[in-house]
Amino acid sequence: MTVKTMDLSFGEKIRLLREEKGLNQTNLARQVQMTQRKISYIECGKFEPSLQDIAAFCEFFHVSADYLLGLPYPRQEDFSFFDN
Repeated sequence: MTVKTMDLSFGEKIRLLREEKGLNQTNLARQVQMTQRKISYIECGKFEPSLQDIAAFCEFFHVSADYLLGLPYPRQEDFSFFDN
């Protein structure tokens, strides 16, 4: 089943990306240096992520901020500048 990601909220996209990687919230929190509670709140829309949070998610998941924020640009998974 294909999910139309433009219709998803920021938190729903984080949950989807996390699940695609087979991670639970605790594992993701460790990877992006946040708490599990913060991940949970972001995923359910109770907390707005900071610019630093958005940058951490972009770097970890190799997606653009445009994609996460729902701007009309395609998801990109090959950002060579993340390979430094």
